Amino acid sequence: MGPTPEKLPNPPALTVFPFSLFMRLLPGQDVRATAPQRESFRRFADLGDPLADDLVAMIQRLPTGQGRAMFETAVEQGVDAVPDPPEELVAFFASVDDQPYWLDHDKLELAARVTMRTGVVGIGLALPGLALTGGYLASKADKPLVGTGDLQRMAPRRLNETATWYIDVTSPGGLDRFADGFTGTLRVRLMHALVRAAMNRREDWDYDNWDAPVNQVQLAGTLMLFSLANLAGCQAMGMRFSDRERDAVFHFWRYVGLLMGVHPELVPTSEADTWRLFWLEADTEFEPDEDSFLLAQALHADRDEGWATELGRAYLSSYSRLILGKTNADRLGLVDNKGLQAAVLATSALNRALEYRRLLPGMTWLSEELGQRARKGLVSRGLMETGGDRSYGRHDQLAATG
Repeated sequence: MGPTPEKLPNPPALTVFPFSLFMRLLPGQDVRATAPQRESFRRFADLGDPLADDLVAMIQRLPTGQGRAMFETAVEQGVDAVPDPPEELVAFFASVDDQPYWLDHDKLELAARVTMRTGVVGIGLALPGLALTGGYLASKADKPLVGTGDLQRMAPRRLNETATWYIDVTSPGGLDRFADGFTGTLRVRLMHALVRAAMNRREDWDYDNWDAPVNQVQLAGTLMLFSLANLAGCQAMGMRFSDRERDAVFHFWRYVGLLMGVHPELVPTSEADTWRLFWLEADTEFEPDEDSFLLAQALHADRDEGWATELGRAYLSSYSRLILGKTNADRLGLVDNKGLQAAVLATSALNRALEYRRLLPGMTWLSEELGQRARKGLVSRGLMETGGDRSYGRHDQLAATG
């Protein structure tokens, strides 16, 4: 064997506070990649999701509505319930119905309970404030979102649809074959493929600068936001997680990654893998531009919805500013409200003190149940107010070839 390849320097995105501090304290090891590793990673930027892309081709080939109806039958009842199913449908469901040998159902159950415990902190702060807002720093992944046009209307709707899916997936039994989390994940995967097909038909799609639309690098990045970013976002607000709980959460999202169509070579198997993925995403994807600003503004800007709603949005922006840092927050146009930033820090300190309640018998279970009730209530109201659609059926028009 030759000499070990030299590791690359940290990308600019990870040299500014607080990411510079996070990278020193949180991974527990040097997660920088070598040049050959980055090159291997980058080849996935030209790859979509072949099985789901074949489904879109099937839908385009069949009479309007027929392919989607077959897909829905297979989602809800299994592919055997579809008379004479096309080979594309059979191949897709053979893949998602195949449970990997490493799948541990006890870990899935524990991860769901842990996520329930994050309650409003997870669904109301970490998901929108770190995972989604931080995700906007990856400007190449922003292009399909900006292409929808009406960002002020669509941003809250997308947030509530994503949050609803997230709750379905992370509720106990949510990944059972016919549970809402499992079936919802398959619909999200098809939606991604429909968007990918539509973007590929655009004459102005800039493959040289934007890579393939909704590619594997971006799908893996999305998976990372729901695992690593969500845990880190909750930790920043004072929550604590044991090593056993963390291991279960990353195992959980490893399985979800396969269901989402992330290439097996890209799906992290552990927290250490996810930190390595984060480094590569930061190195190759974190290049905010004007679209990053527009999307952040659509999510965080005032909308004259009443003082309580606007206060909550300003609190969320202050959380995002603290956890993303001044440089990134300024790029995204997040307000600099020192008073609300102090309130976020005070809330974090209070949560950290309250976490000691878990030492009392039954308090962990109670925290999980109360957290589940709180996050379900918050998101169900939001979905109703924004007109969200759990079927993502509005994307079916993207299958048109015209």
